[in-house]
Formats: sequence, C-alpha cells, structure tokens
Amino acid sequence: MKGTQTGKADFTQTVTSPPKDGQTARTKTSTGSFEFQRPGRFKFVYKKPFEQTIVADGQTLWLYDVDLNQVTQRSQSQALGSTPAALLASAPDLSALKAEFTLETSPDQEGLQWVLASPKTRDGQLKSVRVGFAGDQLAALDILDSFGQRSLIRFTGMQANAALPASTFQFKPPAGADVVKQ
Repeated sequence: MKGTQTGKADFTQTVTSPPKDGQTARTKTSTGSFEFQRPGRFKFVYKKPFEQTIVADGQTLWLYDVDLNQVTQRSQSQALGSTPAALLASAPDLSALKAEFTLETSPDQEGLQWVLASPKTRDGQLKSVRVGFAGDQLAALDILDSFGQRSLIRFTGMQANAALPASTFQFKPPAGADVVKQ
C-alpha cells in the first residue's frame, strides 16, 4: 500500500459455487488483465470465456458486457463500499483501508504471505478477502462472499508502479450499446 500507487497484471479467476442439493461444487474460470491507480481507478478486462470490461474512473463504475452489448453505469462510491476492488484500488493509504476493513495476519500458504481483510460493515455481500503476497508484490485474492461462493484470483506478471496513461481509466460506451444507469 505504501509503495505502490499503480499496477498492472494478468489474472486467472476461479469461482467456486457451493454445492446445492447433493450436487458437487461448480467452478468456472475466467482470464484477463487488471490495472489500477490509487485512489479509485481500476480496470478489469475479462477475455475468456466471456468478454467483459469493468472500469472505475474515480466517479463512475462502468460494466460492459460484450455479448449483450450492454453497459451498466453506477456511481462508484455507492457501488464499491467494502469490496475487493475497494481493498485494492480505492483506499489512498493504509489508514483509509483500516477504516473499512479489519486486517489480520493469516498463515503462509502456497508460498505466499496472507493478510485477512474482513469488512467492518456486515450488511454487504462480502464476508472476507485474503490478500496473498509474494514478497511485496500482490499475487492473489481469495474472496468469500456471504452466499458461500469463493473467488480465487491469481495475478501473474505484476508490474508495480507501472506508467499508465490517463486514458486507461476512461470509458466511453461503444456505439449502439444499451446503457443502463443504476
């Protein structure tokens, strides 16, 4: 947090839904790229299996679903709250992060050092986030929501303090896309 203001990496996200009615747990894997600039700017570009772009420009959170040709536009301050995105990109410093999350050391696992971040407000969908570090580099997020769904995001090729052009976090809905404001 102290030394990294921007970053970019590729990611693989595996979402595991809890088993229902005696069925086994279902998993789905997505890949893409991630960029952030503190405070309040980030971009996730999902490439496989479905194309989707999520951009936070500091004011607005944009979600573009390529297959539906639909853009959802929301106020960033209302949309993020105590979310993993807020944990990574929104807090300008450690004290701001501690205002939203309780931080605890978690045991080392899979060669990573882990920090458990639990939201201080219990009314959201997020139960906890474990943040994994390889040295001082972000390597993984292990997210558990209140429905028992687990998302494990592994970052590769992390470049801390990468030079990112201002246009990285600008989003303009594509021509012909439906825009839904929430």
